[in-house]
Amino acid sequence: MVRVLPEGRLVYGMQLPIQSQSAIYAESWEASATPDDLAEIARTADRGGFAYIAGCDHVAIPRRLADGMSTVWYDPVATLSFLAGITTRVRLMSHVAVVGLRHPLITAKQYATLDHLSGGRLILGVGAGHVQEEFEAVGADFAGRGGVLNETIDALKAALGPDEYPEHHGERFDFSGLGQLPRPAQERVPIWVGGSSPAAVRRAAERADGWLPQGDPRSELPAQIAKLKGLREAAGVQEPITVGAITEPLYVGEPDWSTGRRTLTGKPDALAASLRAYGEMGVDQIQIRFRSRSRSELTDQMAAFAADVAPHLN
Repeated sequence: MVRVLPEGRLVYGMQLPIQSQSAIYAESWEASATPDDLAEIARTADRGGFAYIAGCDHVAIPRRLADGMSTVWYDPVATLSFLAGITTRVRLMSHVAVVGLRHPLITAKQYATLDHLSGGRLILGVGAGHVQEEFEAVGADFAGRGGVLNETIDALKAALGPDEYPEHHGERFDFSGLGQLPRPAQERVPIWVGGSSPAAVRRAAERADGWLPQGDPRSELPAQIAKLKGLREAAGVQEPITVGAITEPLYVGEPDWSTGRRTLTGKPDALAASLRAYGEMGVDQIQIRFRSRSRSELTDQMAAFAADVAPHLN
């Protein structure tokens, strides 16, 4: 197991805008945003001490889901590789890669190269996926995707390890004697599991270096974390697991526009006090989604958070 964040400190990262534009969370300005906007947001995160920037993964969206999900989903490997070249410190995370859509050797080749080129900054977040037509289009097993993901994680641990000729012998995937260079820059690439279903929590507890909950309200997280750690102990996994949380939407200061009922707003010290509660319940990293009406407002919000809120998180 691999731990890549400082122990005992609450750190912060963010899902990148623009690269995925679901109607659930995309701001209106993102529809006309450019690669230059995405690059400046990544540079702002790099300067501002963000632990990671993250990108999502979908291959194709069926018409029945397009109104809600949109069809804007940048490829995470291409996107994170582009951003790796213009940043120096911030980690690069897939949140999450639907690895069941691809053979694990293909996934390993892509992400090992990304880790090599970025100097060891990859966090590989993985999830089961939920779009049936997407699986069917590429010949992947939708009904059995949970079992496929479990074995894929095991295969990726081998394929992203230090050995030039990785080896895995499983029910679905079997490989040995096949060399892949370059190897990742990290001796072990951290694998974090996304999702909050019982199966996802068990998968994270038993197989992962980190857990990325999806949609859990703050009030329900302590029970989920206790369940996660109980399952991990029962499985005999002794290494610590990095626990994440997605915070409420956030706006530093007092907005003069409607940011939504659930959005945390106000002075930096009040925001920091609210966010410290995540650390107190056992969360190691928080993922923040800032409300904004333009790229410049977003980068201003990120900079304000880094300068005025982040120093008070611990």
